[in-house]
Amino acid sequence: MATPVVTKTAWKLQEIVAHASNVSSLVLGKASGRLLATGGDDCRVNLWSINKPNCIMSLTGHTSPVESVRLNTPEELIVAGSQSGSIRVWDLEAAKILRTLMGHKANICSLDFHPYGEFVASGSQDTNIKLWDIRRKGCVFRYRGHSQAVRCLRFSPDGKWLASAADDHTVKLWDLTAGKMMSEFPGHTGPVNVVEFHPNEYLLASGSSDRTIRFWDLEKFQVVSCIEGEPGPVRSVLFNPDGCCLYSGCQDSLRVYGWEPERCFDVVLVNWGKVADLAICNDQLIGVAFSQSNVSSYVVDLTRVTRTGTVAQDPVQDHRPLAQPLPNPSAPLRRIYERPSTTCSRPQRVKQNSESERRSPSSEDDRDERESRAEIQNAEDYNEIFQPKNSISRTPPRRSEPFPAPPEDDVATAKEAAKPSPAMDVQFPVPNLEVLPRPPVVASTPAPAPKAEPAIIPATRNEPIGLKASDFLPAVKMPQQAELVDDDAMSQIRKGHDTMCVVLTSRHKNLDTVRAVWTTSDIKTSVDSAVAINDLSVVVDLLNIVNQKASLWKLDLCTTVLPQIEKLLQSKYESYVQTGCTSLKLILQRFLPLITDMLAAPPSVGVDISREERLHKCRLCHKQLKSISGLVKSKSGLSGRHGSTFRELHLLMASLD
Repeated sequence: MATPVVTKTAWKLQEIVAHASNVSSLVLGKASGRLLATGGDDCRVNLWSINKPNCIMSLTGHTSPVESVRLNTPEELIVAGSQSGSIRVWDLEAAKILRTLMGHKANICSLDFHPYGEFVASGSQDTNIKLWDIRRKGCVFRYRGHSQAVRCLRFSPDGKWLASAADDHTVKLWDLTAGKMMSEFPGHTGPVNVVEFHPNEYLLASGSSDRTIRFWDLEKFQVVSCIEGEPGPVRSVLFNPDGCCLYSGCQDSLRVYGWEPERCFDVVLVNWGKVADLAICNDQLIGVAFSQSNVSSYVVDLTRVTRTGTVAQDPVQDHRPLAQPLPNPSAPLRRIYERPSTTCSRPQRVKQNSESERRSPSSEDDRDERESRAEIQNAEDYNEIFQPKNSISRTPPRRSEPFPAPPEDDVATAKEAAKPSPAMDVQFPVPNLEVLPRPPVVASTPAPAPKAEPAIIPATRNEPIGLKASDFLPAVKMPQQAELVDDDAMSQIRKGHDTMCVVLTSRHKNLDTVRAVWTTSDIKTSVDSAVAINDLSVVVDLLNIVNQKASLWKLDLCTTVLPQIEKLLQSKYESYVQTGCTSLKLILQRFLPLITDMLAAPPSVGVDISREERLHKCRLCHKQLKSISGLVKSKSGLSGRHGSTFRELHLLMASLD
């Protein structure tokens, strides 16, 4: 008997009762696409295998509803955040709790695992983002900037950035190694529910309750395109593994989008309601949705979905698939994330630590861990998934077969499905991302160029205290270097030593001069003496002190400092630029309204000497600020945190125009 040809594009896989009460969160394992974790109002976290009816494991210990869950990339750890603000990390292979993390003051709305390190990021209703080191059981950094609940967090594929989306209608990009915000992406008119990094290009997608999806270029920090008119709030998006398109889980449909320009490649009707998460496995897209205590899973056969084309479609008005699949149009090339080799991507496992290192010194945490249990409810599935014979190749556990579509049970439906489809005869192989060749024009290591002086000399410390950049980057094997003899080593150490001693001695004398003036006179005279020395390093040291206390700033001090700020902003030293930006921001926030009001006020009647002096200072400051505004505008197009700072200054100086 011949095997029947499956013609369905999408079908419902199963429906399970996941919890005794309402389901409040769920997530799919992205590596295998077959592991499902759910959190419920019954304060439990349940683990399921897709297409199997029984729960594999149930994790207890939370005392309030579980509102966010997340699996790490190898699907060995799971983190769950509750309504009370507590976070628990579980080792699924050992079937025990690893960490209890306390610090948030409200609901945990979002979680994400770092791709290469034992770190977890959490976003809360208290508007804070925290980065946790689960090896040391503590918060290593806190990011502030959002004004409302943080709904989604995503680490970049290279592990250097963190994107956050919040109810305040903004998306922010954070530099993990520097501990600072790189850029803010405004434009959405509703709460932003989801963000997703492109798998290999510097591109970010964000979806909002305003029914729009925006694409952002992470080199220029500009919007690339905007797709409007989604059927409802955007709650789930996912890039195809090869980066050719973006899938959007809409109300009862899957939409396939391209960008540059924005267009809709295909629309597949799927009766999944409000889909909560998406994953791709074996050229099948798995979607999961929940309603009350039930969780449903659905499958879309991507080999029958149009994923590329050149004819632009209106994603709202035209819901028909393209008449003919066409190759991808040429799009601007962006940098590609640096991908580590697979041999270096695995950090040291937490479960290898001793029991004493795992245990919290707090008796309260010990009690939490004793009360937290992992109940294995299906030993056979648990051993198959989490206790394989060869643990090194566990994820994915094996080359799993695709989920077969159900047989056709309606003749009319079968005839309709048997009609020629534009994507039926086209195969879209998904290559292995780890062996993708990089375009030569965007190589991360450019060819050696003639030696030239760097445009910007970075500051000595480019990371926050207590945070190591190496923890967020994959380990790299350094080539063995030839051993230096003692004489050669000492000559390398002494190189440039005498010159540096002369420079430091001169700076010390200059600072002593300024300090002597500071103790006998006012700040204005001290700054004048520092300017008269004609050494920018002394000005920087002095401004770093004055910047710590905004009340020290006066209008006459601004007239002296602003010309120096213009020099600092043009300096090749990163620390000088940072100090200049900080001082300029303080001046704009404290004195720009006064300056503009004074210049706009009508002339006074009679003679007012103090007012005339203040007006003269305001005119001088206004002239200097106008000169600096052109420089700030020219640098606002820079990438990175400097570009973000200059864009903020440019907005503050908008009233000068």
